[in-house]
Amino acid sequence: MVRGYLDHLAVERGLAANTIASYRRDLRRYAEHLTAAGVADLGEVAEADVAAFLAALRAGDDDHLPLSATSAARAVVAVRGLHRFALLDGLVPDDVAHEVRPPTPARRLPKAIPVESVVALIEAAGSTEGPRGLRDRTLLELLYGTGARISEAVGLAVDDLDRGQAAVRLAGKGGKQRVVPVGSFALRAVDDYLVRARPALAAAGRGGARGGALFLNARGGPLSRQSAWAILRTAAERAGLSVEVSPHTLRHSFATHLLDGGADVRVVQELLGHASVTTTQVYTLVTVDRLREVYATSHPRAHS
Repeated sequence: MVRGYLDHLAVERGLAANTIASYRRDLRRYAEHLTAAGVADLGEVAEADVAAFLAALRAGDDDHLPLSATSAARAVVAVRGLHRFALLDGLVPDDVAHEVRPPTPARRLPKAIPVESVVALIEAAGSTEGPRGLRDRTLLELLYGTGARISEAVGLAVDDLDRGQAAVRLAGKGGKQRVVPVGSFALRAVDDYLVRARPALAAAGRGGARGGALFLNARGGPLSRQSAWAILRTAAERAGLSVEVSPHTLRHSFATHLLDGGADVRVVQELLGHASVTTTQVYTLVTVDRLREVYATSHPRAHS
């Protein structure tokens, strides 16, 4: 049953491999919980068993640390999906997990950095002499200019760029593709990199660049996520940024700066590749906080 459900998620729903692996671990733990409770078949499960599993996740035991609300919620979503799948396949008479609600994770606001910090970061990335400096600057220009995830950026092929239309095709989660405009700064950086840097990097590899990857390492192969992370970390150190900068920081900044500039949240949703606008709306909380801060420091009667 579990294998059939996971196959359904992979084939019919197109969930990412990492998500499937997480669900597999969650459902294995669920099966162990049911076995320990003396429940041998999915048709014997009661709502109380599902609720007890959630409580066990949050409490932990000798073999497991207590799970955060986010991790426990993911496990409960996997369990609820399994029971719903079993009901639709006619394997159980009722969906006993339907009323068991996942815990609500604390809402964490995305961390964006000001525009001037983004500029300092990009310039620091490009301060290295030679092809690698041009590559690093182009990578950060594209991350900020398109809102791409780090995995989407390092997965780009040269053919994914349409310089005539000033756009790039990104392959997001679950293999879903979207086309995102590329701004003039990023476009100029790409042109410079393709002419002055990528051929030199490609020449270092045997037989040239493998697979037509846009971003290449010093050996002519595709740049890895880990190397891209290191590029970002080094640039942040050179720029002297006092805040922690992660691979997602430029994506968060992209979204926040668009909304600050008046972009519609549904447009930002499309650009980020979010399946639901609810995911994107967390950025609106950041802009409201910014408005409140400006009001508090600027309005003569903001404080008594």
